Amino acid sequence: MSTSYSANDITVLEGLEPVRKRPGMYIGGVGASGLHHLVWEVLDNAIDEAMNGHASQIGVTLHADGSSLTVTDDGRGIPVGTHAKTGKSALEVIFTVLHAGGKFEQGNYKTAGGLHGVGASVVNALSKELVATVKRDGQAWEQRFRQGVPVGAIRALGPARGTGTTVFFRPDATIFPKVEFDAETIAHRLEIASYLHRGLKIVFDNEVSGQKVTYLQAEGLAAYLRTLVAGRGARAVHDLPFVVARDGALRLDLALQWTEATDEHLRSYVNGIPTGSGGTHENGFRAGLGKALRNFIETHALTPRGVTLTAEDLREGLVGVLSIFIEEPQFQGQTKDRLNNAEMLSAVDGLVRPALEHWLNTNISVAESIIARIILSARAREASRAAQQEVTRKSATAHRLTLPGKLSDCTTTTRSQSELFVVEGDSAGGSAKQGRDRIRQAILPLRGKVLNTECVSTAKVLENKELADLVTALGCGVGKSFDLTRLRYGKLILLADADSDGHHISTLLLTFVYRHMPQLISSGRVYLAQPPLYRIDIGKDTQWAQDDAQRDAIVRKATGRAKPEITRFKGLGEMMPKVLWETTMNPKTRRLLRVDIADQLVTDRIINELMGKDASARFRFIMDRAEEAQELDV
Repeated sequence: MSTSYSANDITVLEGLEPVRKRPGMYIGGVGASGLHHLVWEVLDNAIDEAMNGHASQIGVTLHADGSSLTVTDDGRGIPVGTHAKTGKSALEVIFTVLHAGGKFEQGNYKTAGGLHGVGASVVNALSKELVATVKRDGQAWEQRFRQGVPVGAIRALGPARGTGTTVFFRPDATIFPKVEFDAETIAHRLEIASYLHRGLKIVFDNEVSGQKVTYLQAEGLAAYLRTLVAGRGARAVHDLPFVVARDGALRLDLALQWTEATDEHLRSYVNGIPTGSGGTHENGFRAGLGKALRNFIETHALTPRGVTLTAEDLREGLVGVLSIFIEEPQFQGQTKDRLNNAEMLSAVDGLVRPALEHWLNTNISVAESIIARIILSARAREASRAAQQEVTRKSATAHRLTLPGKLSDCTTTTRSQSELFVVEGDSAGGSAKQGRDRIRQAILPLRGKVLNTECVSTAKVLENKELADLVTALGCGVGKSFDLTRLRYGKLILLADADSDGHHISTLLLTFVYRHMPQLISSGRVYLAQPPLYRIDIGKDTQWAQDDAQRDAIVRKATGRAKPEITRFKGLGEMMPKVLWETTMNPKTRRLLRVDIADQLVTDRIINELMGKDASARFRFIMDRAEEAQELDV
């Protein structure tokens, strides 16, 4: 890679060079989709002639080699006269200059799919060879191209009857890794085009297979809808489909039918171009559909009790085809996969809502079948959500009546989002209950110091009321009956006072969990809260210290400033709920110690040593020897 970068390094691509250099920008890629996009560009130009009443028949020929194709129409024929600005024939300009075409000026085409003036030139640029033949003004004309460059000037072939354009092209194998057209893909596109442009005759001559098929649809979207419903394999809820056609500045064709399928299937088109990524016309359709259905439900007092109808309920099982024709569509990119015209949202909404509402009121029995289908969908959704919540927190619902009376449970049904705080005493429990997040945080106060369970059997443990309440609240059993999948909370957080008594209680609880529920520790579920022991006010600045050492360090740093005012908390019960929340319980500001004690840590020797130390020393002993007990933001 060169380290220099100057004006001489700037490359200017001219003519059709940008297309050959970056084909993906124009056709989306050089795979099968991009290859067939060349066909659609030429086909769309032919359909534009038919769409505006200048052509009645289109022919598509897939040649025997499978890698070349011809599109013919009986439209007006591309102009062949000399273009004033370039001095070249109009035909050559259209096939060799980007953004050159007859669809930029109003009057030539009322509606069109080819809008950017790049389709024909892009196909030419990416073709090994292309031949354009035109019949108009009683003459036939031809011009040949190779990789986008004219092989010669346009030439007259002699007298000819009728009018039209024929384009033969063979994609360039140096651009596309695989040059092989798929007949089924082309046939499918042609069949859809015949549905969208009712009365247009399209002939597909597949020389590879020797088959020749003619597509001509007199019913248009109604026939297309029947094909889609049959292909979905789900029974229709009503026999009579909703079909509407509106002409004007916005020409709209729409066909709908509800089925017993569990999803919505809508195909949309703009000027005959499939818009797979939707756009404003689809949004307008859905808005109009929702308003019409809700108005009908309200007018006829069909609102169901105990369930709320969502937009998804209204459209579940719906199969539909939406086709609009407008003068100035604004597509997203040259592949035209999405419509961006903002005005189409309200325009389509304004056509769909009254038409559908009138149809529903005219066909009451059909409408009632549709509404019954919608209500069934809503009830099924509610039942599914209730069942999911039941499974998510099965033990919480199955054993709620047996939970300890002093447990203040949280409301969430998702285990991963819930936390159980085990606090020391009813006073601390009261502050924690008032300061907590009721949705995510449960509080279980324990009275006094719990039983030392180091050498105690499981049966003896369960005789202790405080520990039995903790086991019941956790819901996962104890000892050999322990089952982590039944755990009701994502985190078990031990919240005791920051003094020596609090350390002793934390040590006893850790011993219980380690000896009788070690899986809680190994799965990373056990945490130690770190409430402050001191509040230190220095002027307007408030700081918190967890022990004497932190207090002294803060005071030393404050030398020369205002005299520190130090408040020592006798216990969590003395803290205001708001203070306890901000310093210890708020997930955004708190610091927790995650306990992860290795099996070899708590041995008989270590336990014996612990028994000979005071409470604070025991607590520090465990923390100092924890393989991983680090501070985490959680």
